[in-house]
Amino acid sequence: MGAITLPARVHRTPRPLFTCLIIFGILGLWCARTFLHQLWTLAALPVIWWDHSDRFLLSAQVDDFDITFANYSVHQVSAAPYEDRVPAILHHVAMGGAGAEAHIEKWKTVRQTCIDMHPDWEVFLWTDDLANQFVADNYPELYDMWRTYRYPIQKIDALRYMILYHYGGVILDMDLQCRRALGPLRRFNFVAPAAHPTGFSVGFMMASKRNEFVGRLVQNLEGYNRHWLGLPYPTVMFSTGCHYASTVHAYQPNRSELKILAGPPNNFKLHSLNGHVATPIFDHLGSSSWHSYDASMITSLGRAKTWKIPALMILSVGTTLFVIRRAKRRRGMKA
Repeated sequence: MGAITLPARVHRTPRPLFTCLIIFGILGLWCARTFLHQLWTLAALPVIWWDHSDRFLLSAQVDDFDITFANYSVHQVSAAPYEDRVPAILHHVAMGGAGAEAHIEKWKTVRQTCIDMHPDWEVFLWTDDLANQFVADNYPELYDMWRTYRYPIQKIDALRYMILYHYGGVILDMDLQCRRALGPLRRFNFVAPAAHPTGFSVGFMMASKRNEFVGRLVQNLEGYNRHWLGLPYPTVMFSTGCHYASTVHAYQPNRSELKILAGPPNNFKLHSLNGHVATPIFDHLGSSSWHSYDASMITSLGRAKTWKIPALMILSVGTTLFVIRRAKRRRGMKA
């Protein structure tokens, strides 16, 4: 029998449409590189947050600090014998147009508990008019973005970072009732309470004036200003809220000065401000009333795991890249 002759492999020129799709796909990824980077940083927070946590979580071992506050006087307004790095200033924000006055009146007594606990401290109550003038005067490059935020809580969150950077001091939600003075914490350049399961809460923060990290929170506002999936909850959390601030924290080269106040291993949520709770320093009387209709949908993906949204989006992008790579490899095999 004669040898079987195999037909010669036919060289097929890639279809122009397919080639165009590949080119436009690559160009699209290049143009979206900033967005993809931000998406990755947000999604990676649960993985990287705990890196070197022994350095930034307040503790007796590292900081010689009693996180239960049992050994500090209720009325201690200074960090003495340590240096007071945080100025003696209390900030509260009450914005919301016509509803702001009712909000101020509702929480007037609660706010007064913190003022009474810190006699002789400077006190600021940031209303709409004061906030508008402050941002216009000190952050004109961010004013248009800040003024046109879609949700009021975004304006409040962003304002927190701006005034904390500009003045330093302590910023508190209106619904935080003080059980003791915050003096022992003034020895640190930055302090915020731990959130669950990762990150920290922005409802209570204290910082030194012109704090570098707080400045980074201000600087990154514009880059993270996106409407995530058209839903209020992820839009707020990922553009100005706790997840945003925690992400910026997680990527700082030295986090040892950015202290997070948590509890002991057997009660890690000791200082958590989620819902109506009592902590060693506060009674939190509110319950995140800004959460919109989509909050239950987001949390249904997994309790407090809002990171799943960007994670799923990154998975989709990764799948697309994989398909493109496989297509290019097959095209190379046919050549």
